[in-house]
Amino acid sequence: MATLLQIVVVAFAVFAISRAVLRFNDRRMGLTALVMWSVLWIGAMVVVLLPQTSFFFANILGIPRGADFVVYISIIALFYLMFRLYVKIDSVEKNVTLLVRETAIKKSKKK
Repeated sequence: MATLLQIVVVAFAVFAISRAVLRFNDRRMGLTALVMWSVLWIGAMVVVLLPQTSFFFANILGIPRGADFVVYISIIALFYLMFRLYVKIDSVEKNVTLLVRETAIKKSKKK
C-alpha cells in the first residue's frame, strides 16, 4: 500500500513532467531540457516507490545509507542548476548592457 508521501511525490512528479512536455510542445524548452527534467522526476518516483534502489546505488559508491546518497545527489544537482542559472543570468546581463549601449549611441547620433 502506498504511503501519503509516495502518492504526493508521484502526483507532483507526473504534474512536473506534464508541464515540461507542454513547454517542449510550445517550443519554450529544448529536447535536452525535457529529457533532463523527465529523468530527474522519473528518478524521484523510482526512489520514492522503490527505496531499495537508493541503497543499491549508495552501496556501489560506498555510501552507508540510501538516504545519504539521495541527499548527496540532490545537492550536486542543485549546485549544477545554480551554475546554469548563473551562466544564463550573466549572458542576459551582457546582452542587456549591449542593447542599452547601442540604444544610447543611436539616440545620441539623432540629436
